[in-house]
Amino acid sequence: MTIARTLKWITGAFEAVLGIPILGGLIVLGFSWTPLFVMLILHIVTLVFTKVEKDGPAVGSILGIITSCVGWIPILGMIMHILTAVCLMVTAAIPSRDDDPNTIIM
Repeated sequence: MTIARTLKWITGAFEAVLGIPILGGLIVLGFSWTPLFVMLILHIVTLVFTKVEKDGPAVGSILGIITSCVGWIPILGMIMHILTAVCLMVTAAIPSRDDDPNTIIM
């Protein structure tokens, strides 16, 4: 598994937690919007690794950058976090050309 794919799984999991209706909002507000800034940095790093390694589509990271910028808006932020999490995890699950075809993806 490449670094880009690992980062997609990690950022997707973090986005899923931030997308939980009450909990995500409490995390963002409790840490004074710092999680949005941290996620912005992680999405940029993931985008760079995805482009350098040529490991699948970068749409999840781009959507994550947009989500980090508008995540402070209550309902829109929750919806964007959920969409970003799904997009990142789906793109992370897509096998790349370098993967062994006999490997089972769980």
